[in-house]
Amino acid sequence: MNSKKQQEQIDWRRAKVLELLSKGETNQSEIARMFQVDKSIISKDVDYLRRQAQGSLQNHIQEKVPEEYQKCLTGINQVLKTCWNIVNKDTTDDKTKLQATAIINDSYKYLMGLTTNGVVITDAIRYAQGKADHLKSGEKVLLQDSKEHKKGEESEEQKQQEHRTHNGIF
Repeated sequence: MNSKKQQEQIDWRRAKVLELLSKGETNQSEIARMFQVDKSIISKDVDYLRRQAQGSLQNHIQEKVPEEYQKCLTGINQVLKTCWNIVNKDTTDDKTKLQATAIINDSYKYLMGLTTNGVVITDAIRYAQGKADHLKSGEKVLLQDSKEHKKGEESEEQKQQEHRTHNGIF
């Protein structure tokens, strides 16, 4: 079987696994039985789906949410401006002014909600970025530890070589 066809089958199975999980089927052994595959394959599929979801969520938090947040703020501010223009016109009748002030009132409520929830959004973005930075710094530490470990091994080998030389082995 060619790799493209095989990848299509894997993608299909993963989509079906996700569908089953979304419907409340959590028993991986049962899912494996349904697809007539080993449970370890389903476990790997679930891990893959989890990583994919984390990536999607991170992208959503860092890319989509700030954009939509800004659109909402801009839209509300436009509504406020239009309504205040209606209220401040001398020719506007009282009923229309009352409707415009009701919309202004609602708009300020929505604006306050976005602003206070914006703090939560900003914190979520900072948290996600902090976790990404933490992972990057963790990778750097691992690389540095690996280099130091290699240097330590090389230094130990060199000491052993010198020790052999001084002991008259060579």
